[in-house]
Amino acid sequence: MSAKPKLKVVLCWHMHQPQYQDLVSGEYLLPWTYLHAIKDYVDMAAHLEAVPQACAVVNFVPVLLEQLDDYIRQIRGFLNNSEALRDPLLTALAGTVLPNTAGARISLVSACLRANRERLINRFPAYRRLADMAAVFTQNPDTLTYLNEQFIVDLLVWYHLAWLAETVRRKDTRIIALLEKGASYSVHERRQLLLVMAELMESVIPRYRALAQRGQVELAMSPYAHPIAPLLLDLRTALEAMPGAPLPAAPRYPGGEERVRWHIHEGLRVFEKYFGFRPPGCWPSEGSVSVAALRLFGELGFRWTASGANVLNNSVNKSGGGPALHPHQAFRVKGAGQMATFFRDDGLSDLIGFTYSNWHADDAVANLTHHLVNIAQAQTDPGKTVVSIILDGENAWEYFPENGYYFLSALYQKLAEHPQLELTTYSRCLDQKVNTVELPALMAGSWVYGTFSTWIGDPEKNRGWDML
Repeated sequence: MSAKPKLKVVLCWHMHQPQYQDLVSGEYLLPWTYLHAIKDYVDMAAHLEAVPQACAVVNFVPVLLEQLDDYIRQIRGFLNNSEALRDPLLTALAGTVLPNTAGARISLVSACLRANRERLINRFPAYRRLADMAAVFTQNPDTLTYLNEQFIVDLLVWYHLAWLAETVRRKDTRIIALLEKGASYSVHERRQLLLVMAELMESVIPRYRALAQRGQVELAMSPYAHPIAPLLLDLRTALEAMPGAPLPAAPRYPGGEERVRWHIHEGLRVFEKYFGFRPPGCWPSEGSVSVAALRLFGELGFRWTASGANVLNNSVNKSGGGPALHPHQAFRVKGAGQMATFFRDDGLSDLIGFTYSNWHADDAVANLTHHLVNIAQAQTDPGKTVVSIILDGENAWEYFPENGYYFLSALYQKLAEHPQLELTTYSRCLDQKVNTVELPALMAGSWVYGTFSTWIGDPEKNRGWDML
């Protein structure tokens, strides 16, 4: 007797940072793009590289790719040609002169405290001591001008050491030496740290490109600057999931469809520039979908897209329900063409995003596996069934011990080896003819509550649309 087909499981990680650069001055207002690059994008690639039989879908927002490239160029320009850095944290980390006004110093010190206290700060005794002292100084800003510059230097170094990928902290001898030294960092050591950070940023796109070429990763994209496409196409789509909600005074967003098309075409251009091919799939910004948006994504060449379970639940209710409309399959939305749409399993995805960080890694992975096996056993043909675990690939890990090192290592190993489960990608699912059913009606919404309430429907948000 042949073995029962395996349940298909897609891990889809969404890498998204908005535009933090002041496009007039070129200065960066917040550091999250480079910090997540040296921590999360590096670690997420490393965990896949460590388990060659594992695979995942990784979605990049194009404006993130451009910012990452800009950071690489400006850091290399500084290290090689003494060109000015355009990020205040990096300028302070690598520079020879620190700001001397109380206002500038409180901004700098406060920035170095923007980290998870339990997992990123308290883990390192030297950083914890500096952070405790810094908290006192920030409560008494007048004292900041009397701070010893070495204190600020060491705080800057520890902030960046804490934000490094766990896989790097464990192996890079230059970083291990800085961790062991603990204090009194020199300009040379700070620039050595900056060099390591540049190398890590430079590695991100080539590593994911290589993973894609090996078939371990299916790369996808969102529209260029993360617009909420359904609202740009028609503000009234907000009423589908929020009937009676107040809308902006303007009946429509001027040139909305033209703007959505631009964001998709520009996103494709940027994606192809860095990865060398067109992506087959698109995670719409915030999982925001409507019939018109899906039709446009399909028209512009995407093979699949995805959204949240609340959108499916609302749509099933709108369609009159039915047991055939369960989430663990692909859908073709009536009126939206032949493109496939997958829906997130919110329960399993949120366990990773919000619950497992406080569990022992082995227990968390065993629990997730148990849920997946239960789903597999409930299917008459699990090989035609796909479970979508979709979540932010960046922000969850700072809540896990060691940036999710033990959890992610065990997750990929366990799922890749399990006799009843098959890690796969959306394109492979379509190639292998997973169940695909028609969704008779789609209720427009996002993965946030299944509505567009985050962006429209109250006086302040509506006023913003009218101003635009």
